[in-house]
Order: sequence, then C-alpha cells, then structure tokens
Amino acid sequence: MVERSHTAGWLPQAYGPLRKLGEKVADWFAPKADAAMAEDCYEISLELPGVAAGDIAVTVQDGTLTVQGEKRFDHEEAGRTYFFSEREFGAFQRSFRLPPDAVAERVDAAFRNGILTIRIPKLQPAAGGDGRRVTVRTE
Repeated sequence: MVERSHTAGWLPQAYGPLRKLGEKVADWFAPKADAAMAEDCYEISLELPGVAAGDIAVTVQDGTLTVQGEKRFDHEEAGRTYFFSEREFGAFQRSFRLPPDAVAERVDAAFRNGILTIRIPKLQPAAGGDGRRVTVRTE
C-alpha cells in the first residue's frame, strides 16, 4: 500500500523547489499513520487526537482510499494572554493507493480513543486450492 502523491506528473522540474516546501507543510498537518497487512485484510491506522468522529470522512474512489477531516480550534482568549500555543488544528487529508487484491466495496472504519482504524478486506482465493486440471481432448 503506497501513499498517493498529489503532485506527481505536473511539471516536475518547475514545481520541484515548491514541492519540498509543500511536503513540509503537508507533514505539519498530516496525521501520522501505520499501514499493515494480515492474512485476510490490509489495515491503516491514523492518529487523530482531538478530532471528533463527525469531522472525519473516509472515501474510496478509483483505487484510492482518502481520509479527510478537520481538527477544530477551541481557543478561549477572553481574559487570557497566551505566550505560545503548540497545538495543531485545521483541515487534513491523507490518500493511499489500494493494492489490486483489495475489496474496496467492503472497507470498514472504526474510531476509538483518537485512533482511526481502517480495514480493507483482501480478495479470497477460490475454494479448491490452486486451480483445476484441464483435460486434454484428442481429436
């Protein structure tokens, strides 16, 4: 499973210097993720502390799984003077290309304790093992 680039293919030479800056900005806002494979599925887990479940959208389209959301900014300034604020907020998006054996129609997502876990089932081989023997006829 590979994360999909949103900048590949469009004037790479001219865009090169800005791409590095864009990657730094994307790293700042993009949630950290793990991707793993089990016998029957692929699994992606994303850290989303402080994000409400209602502010998360998971979509699958054209072989790409996309997670979008927003961490809202709750900052009370009345009667306070802040010296600094290190908490991150804002919109985010991560996209992953699905492997050919992924069953996109059966993707499942669960959100618990600030962790979004997405399970993507794999196609199961047909019952009966490695295939069948074909009888060769003589004519």
